[in-house]
Amino acid sequence: MSRFWVDTVRALQPYVPGEQPASRDLLKLNTNEHALPPSDLVMAAIHSVGPEELRRYPEPTSLGLRQAIAEREGLDPDQVFVGNGSDEVLAHLWLAFLSGRSVATLDITYGFYPVWAELYQSDLHLCPLLGDFSVDVTALEQVGTAVVLPNPNAPTGRALTVHEVEQIVSADDQRLVVVDEAYFGFGAPTAAPLIARYDNLIVTRSLSKSHALAGLRVGFALACADLIEGLNRVKDSFNSYPLDAVAQAAATAAILDEAWLEAASQSVKESRSLLESGLLAMGFEVQPSEANFIFTRHPQLNGERLFESLREADIIVRRWSGERIKDWLRISIGTLTQSEQLLATLRHIVASKAG
Repeated sequence: MSRFWVDTVRALQPYVPGEQPASRDLLKLNTNEHALPPSDLVMAAIHSVGPEELRRYPEPTSLGLRQAIAEREGLDPDQVFVGNGSDEVLAHLWLAFLSGRSVATLDITYGFYPVWAELYQSDLHLCPLLGDFSVDVTALEQVGTAVVLPNPNAPTGRALTVHEVEQIVSADDQRLVVVDEAYFGFGAPTAAPLIARYDNLIVTRSLSKSHALAGLRVGFALACADLIEGLNRVKDSFNSYPLDAVAQAAATAAILDEAWLEAASQSVKESRSLLESGLLAMGFEVQPSEANFIFTRHPQLNGERLFESLREADIIVRRWSGERIKDWLRISIGTLTQSEQLLATLRHIVASKAG
């Protein structure tokens, strides 16, 4: 370790992202990228960015993009904050509102939350999921701290209803509730309409999954104007130009192309249904998913060995070593063809293990 590291950095356990293999011969189902390419309008917007726009700094407030998001969500532009991916938005949010404070989240959830809690010296309280991996809404209503949770949850894919989210938000208007909707667009309801009634709610989103723009890095937050101003104060003290000209143009086109979002999301749902049915037919247990991935295990097969068997067949999925989920795999939803390939491989693996 460097002798120049400060104590906070020395103690950090950084988030480990999913593997990004160099080979394109692998079937990559481990990081929940969208199965389809982006909208044609997005690609046209990227190509429309000229040399003069690249020579100059981008518009620092991303006004055009914020206006498009606001119109889509029935909000005002000053209720929208944009950043370089929703991870950056959440990091700014943590610094602005949660640093040095107590925060509750789920015991099985997105692995970046504990990292931000450590980085910004928050006391993190983990609320256990119930036996079926559903969220204990009553526990989150009663916890006396700010709450951060994804909806749908990751890696389980299970989603709360808007009513359940509202129960958590309305239980105490003196605490902040952050709903991370990184997997918006695949069936789960959004909590965004609640913003009109609750000034203690922030909803964050990413265009990485819903709009097939993981390589572009655009995320945003929706909240009352006062909370958004707090985020802007952090952003402008960190990086006044988080979104470049290409990202702003492409993201705006993506938000405006609602027909693509509807069709692409339907495609993912169809592939998810096919994969779920195929897994159940082989004896797998499958969590109900409203995301572009499935959380599954086979009761007779060791999760680590199954993971390695898939890797040997050039298929990458995601796995964690935590005691409750060590035998579960998270499988990103691919195309129908990719889902059939995965199922065929799993049938071979299950048959060989059973024999």
